[in-house]
Amino acid sequence: MNERTNWQGKVAIVTGGSSGIGEATALALTGQGANVVITGRNASKLAGVTGKSEAIEAVQADSADPAGSRRAVEVALGRWGRLDLVVNNAGAGKPLPIEAYDAETLSEICAVNIVAPSLLLKEAQSALRDSKGAVVNIGTAVSQNAAPGLAHYAATKAALEHLTRSWAIELAGDGVRVNAVSPGPVKSGALTGMMGLPPEVAQSIEETEAAQVPMGRRGLTSDLVPWILQLGSSANEWLTAQVITIDGGWSLRS
Repeated sequence: MNERTNWQGKVAIVTGGSSGIGEATALALTGQGANVVITGRNASKLAGVTGKSEAIEAVQADSADPAGSRRAVEVALGRWGRLDLVVNNAGAGKPLPIEAYDAETLSEICAVNIVAPSLLLKEAQSALRDSKGAVVNIGTAVSQNAAPGLAHYAATKAALEHLTRSWAIELAGDGVRVNAVSPGPVKSGALTGMMGLPPEVAQSIEETEAAQVPMGRRGLTSDLVPWILQLGSSANEWLTAQVITIDGGWSLRS
């Protein structure tokens, strides 16, 4: 099946769609004929993405706010009357040694990485059932190894990967597929954005991680987006419950 034809007129929700992997995914979908609702906290960043395509609608919302999930689904159905794909891309995490743990920070990480995707799926379930749609969750290759300082980020993303498999089985009877992509170190702005690191610290980490990747470089959003679209495509109606690691071999380093 021609991929452009496959996405023509389809509708997707991409959380965390104002930058990085989320923005790249939204633009790739619209480039192949889909319509997309993106969510994010920053109004100006959202406007920057919607300005690139008339097929993108933005919902300003914190992923941890249950009302945001409802609004995103309402916007998709209200404008385009259907929903074919949910990409749970929004994430939360920050370097946090044990002595710096606090309830508010840990609760936010859990809320964004576990609760928010769960509630969005609840809101989207009926529409996805109608379209025989798909869900693609964005995990992390960090969850496959010990992650000192990033333990809760990795643990909650590992939980999302488990939810991926559980949801896939629960929704299989409805024809709804659920898969996940787990990226390694990617040039997406996450270190200075989501992680909140100073640019010089982020650059140092990027250089260190790039040296650790067997294939010799950090990933690009273009390494990931085709897989997200492929997993979400209706052409793959028998592919579900899979977590695909895309990291240049980074998670297998010694």
